This record gives sequence, structure tokens and C-alpha cells, in this order.
Amino acid sequence: MSHFMRTATILLLAGLLVLSAGPASRAADGAKLALVIGNARYPDNEFVLNEVANDAQDVAEELKRDGFVVDRQSNLTADAMRQVLDRFYARIERGAVALIFFDGFAIQSNRQTYLLPVDAQIWTEPDVARDGFSLDTILAEMNTRGAAIKIALIDASRRNPFERRFRRYSAGLAPAIAPSNSLVLYSAALGAVAASGKTEHGLFVAELLREMRAPNISAEQALTNTKNGVVAATKREQVPWLSSSLTTEFSFAGSVAQPADNKAGDPTKPEPQKPEPQKPVCDAPQAEPPPSADDLARDPVIADLSRKIAANANDVASRYKRGQVYAIKRAYRLAMQDFDLVIRRDPRDGEALNNRCWTRAATGDLQGALADCNLALQIDPGLSDALDSRGLVNLKLGRTAEAIKDYNDAIQRNPRSSSSLFGRGIARRKSGGDGATDIAQAKSMNPDIAKEFAGYGVTECVP
Repeated sequence: MSHFMRTATILLLAGLLVLSAGPASRAADGAKLALVIGNARYPDNEFVLNEVANDAQDVAEELKRDGFVVDRQSNLTADAMRQVLDRFYARIERGAVALIFFDGFAIQSNRQTYLLPVDAQIWTEPDVARDGFSLDTILAEMNTRGAAIKIALIDASRRNPFERRFRRYSAGLAPAIAPSNSLVLYSAALGAVAASGKTEHGLFVAELLREMRAPNISAEQALTNTKNGVVAATKREQVPWLSSSLTTEFSFAGSVAQPADNKAGDPTKPEPQKPEPQKPVCDAPQAEPPPSADDLARDPVIADLSRKIAANANDVASRYKRGQVYAIKRAYRLAMQDFDLVIRRDPRDGEALNNRCWTRAATGDLQGALADCNLALQIDPGLSDALDSRGLVNLKLGRTAEAIKDYNDAIQRNPRSSSSLFGRGIARRKSGGDGATDIAQAKSMNPDIAKEFAGYGVTECVP
């Protein structure tokens, strides 16, 4: 399977140059182009991202009012995204302003952010580069085509089903390596995700649209205000990430009264650098109920994998993938059946042993889980996922010192693991220490982490 990198992604290209007689630091007049893409219907996801479709439409309409030529697209497959991007690149004139907006799912791999088409098939790390579109590559291509100003607005900091298939991946996005004269804004901090649900409109886009309409402020100030607005509205639980190398005067909604120097930030709106420790909470979230047989039967990923297994009983790879999906959906009995068969075929499959360990830990078979994790780590001592899983086993066994050591080792290998941080925080709290900082950091990275652990029978409430 070739692992080529697709140089395309969903963008919202926009050019809005603010011209005034004077210094050369102000861009020459150029095209005002916008490509808005909202990917809401991912077959692998449990529900349609309704807010994506609505927000993409609102952004497109605002850009039209601001004078942009807008190409709005939705629910693009990889082939369609590539065609749209190629068409967009071809329209860039030298001196244009290019603004990229993407709403949907993205994932980080090898320190790059990849925007995902709706037909992405991602199970392992090479699949990310094969099926995703590198944001770094898109920005570089915009620059090569002559765009004077490059802007990327990425509302994709959601925990997605692809990340849950291989827990070693950090949630959230990686920093963009952008060319000079660029602005990049993510809806949440690096490596963090924002809470998601069946909403009609997103907070990030609501704040963005209000600031884009504000007159007499620079684009950089508008994005800084967007960031601060989200921080205030969420009480610092969601902190967008902003990177700027902009040296050219530019505004979304009109003339800039005076150049804004935002490098030092707005002193009236301090930006938190680290999540604040939280007080112990004993209103623990309830675990989600397991899916019904009908729910599982309607799942398109499970149906596709089951067809492959029916056609070839020796298709161990499809059975392993189906076990992962079952475990994610909390259908643990069915997951165990698939993992059992995979391990019978290859008793030294460390990844399968780790997944069975995790599944057994969730169901309460702690001694069986411990044996699986120990064997997985004998086979691959550096397997951080198995350290994280064994930490959960030890935590549920009440062996807090052993749990803390496992989580420490896992975090050393993957410092952005919300699961390991949350587990270590609980273990520290149960051993009489202060785990509030770990718990707060884990929640800032993954707002659903407490609910996830509740599904394993672990809460942050300590008697």
C-alpha cells in the first residue's frame, strides 16, 4: 500500500487586503478568494456533525459580504477534496490573500496536522498520511502559488473515532509549520480537543464571525479576540491556539485604525498557559449504556468488516479491527471474541494482547487483564499503550503505587496522553496525594475523559 502524501485540504481562501498609501509592509491588491469546506457526515462517526454544516454556511455567507469569491463545499471524499484544492490553487494570483477554513475531523501524526475527508480509512499511522491532507503542505502550496497572506482557520479539534482506534495518538492537532506572513487559528489548544455533541452551532465559529465583522481592527487582533472570547465563554476549559507571522496590514471588515501589535497579547484579557488545578469533584459522570444489537448491526464499519470476515475466515486484520470498534463502542463481549481469535493465531501479537488487556480491565477481569498486559510488555517493553492499560488494571486493583509507576512510564513515552494523565491523577488522589493538576490537564485535552473512565468503573470521587 503506497503511503503518498496528499497535498490537499479543505480551505477557505480569502483575500481581504487593507490598502492605504504608505509603507511597503502593506500588501498589494490581490484576489479575494475563499474555499469553505465543512465535512459533517463521516460514516465512522456515531452521529452527523450538525454544527459543521451550519457553521460552514455561516462563514461562507460572511465572507461573501466581505467581498470574497467563495467556493463552498461539503462532505468531500478524498478525490473530491483533491480536485477542489487543485482548482483553488490554480485560481491564486500573486498578491492574493488566501484564507483556509476547515470544519470536520483532523488528526495529528508525525508532528503534522492532517485534515480528513469523509471516506478516510484510518487504522494505523501510515493510513493518516495516505488518506489525510497535510495542513503544512496546503499552506506551503498557497505560498508557492503567490499568495501574499495565508490564513488557516481550523475547527477540527474534536476527538474522533480514528484516534480511539489506536490510543497511542494524542488527541487534538499539531502545530502548523506555516510560511511567513501567515495566520493560523485552531479551535482548541495543541494536543487538546473541545467538547462536542449534537449541537446546531459551534461556539468557536460564533466568536469568529462576531470578530470578523468588527470594524477598524486588524485580522490578527480579530483572531486574538476570537481566542479570548472562547476562553471566557468556556471558563478557560477551551483555549484556541493562534500562531502569527503576519507583517502586512490586513483586516476582515474594513480599514485598520492603526497597526495592532499583538505579540505581547491583550493585557486586559490574560491568556492561561496551563490549566488551573480543580477541586475534587464528586458529581461523577454516568457511563454511557452499551449499544443495542440493532445499533451494532447498523454500524457501517462493523458491517463492512463482518463482510470481509465472512468472505475470508483467515482475515485476521479485519477481525482485529472489528474487535477495536466493538471495544470502543463498549460491546466488550464481542470485542473479546475477536481478540481471542487473533491471539490464538499469533500468541505474541503485543497490540492484540494490549487491546484484550484493556477490554478485560473494562469488564472487571483484572487478573486476566494483568496477565495480558504483562505479556504484551514482555514482547514490546516500550509499548506505551500497554503501560497505560496496565495502569488502569493496577488502579482498579487498588495498587496505586504500581498504577502511578505505569502511568509515569506511559507519560514519559507519550506526554500528551489524556488517559495516562487522568489515571495518574486518580491514582495520586487515591494514595492521599494531590492529583488535581493531572486531572485538570487531562480534561483540558479531552473533555470526555471522565465519562470514558466512568465506563471502566473508575471515577475521580475519592471517599
